[in-house]
Amino acid sequence: MEFLKLKASSSVVLLVACIHCIPVSCRDSPTTSPPHHMCSSIAGSCEECLKNVSCLWCYTTNACLDYPVRNVLPPSKLCHLSDARWGVCWVNFEALIIAMAVVGGIFLISIMICCCCCCRKSSSRPDRDEERMARRREERMQRSDERKAERKTKHDEIRKKYGLLSNSDHPYSRFEND
Repeated sequence: MEFLKLKASSSVVLLVACIHCIPVSCRDSPTTSPPHHMCSSIAGSCEECLKNVSCLWCYTTNACLDYPVRNVLPPSKLCHLSDARWGVCWVNFEALIIAMAVVGGIFLISIMICCCCCCRKSSSRPDRDEERMARRREERMQRSDERKAERKTKHDEIRKKYGLLSNSDHPYSRFEND
């Protein structure tokens, strides 16, 4: 019984120690978040507006607007893409989209080329193996033909020696009955 009391009290001590280790800012309630800075309240230049990443600068109206996060691209009724600036003032949104599409396309094409090269290498490897096997086979056939020719010359010499060749001038030629 005392073991359970000791275990429960050590758990409480551990819990209290963990709570004290957590920073005070994390222990505050979630309702005390910093106030949201509205982009429409920013007056001034494009640089001041784009210091906040949730803001969009429109050059036609010279106004700082909240970026429409529900849409990927800001609608044209809010600001035309060629006049919208986001992130930096010197690149319009249209050029940013085109540049990102080009970089993404180049990246995808390079990946496809690398994959094709790797596939071609792996498929060409059996061709190399087949060529090597064909060369070995040809060498074996050539050696076999050479050995066959050597055997034939030896056999012909033996036949000639014992007069078994038909066109032999040897005195001990084979006698044939007519």
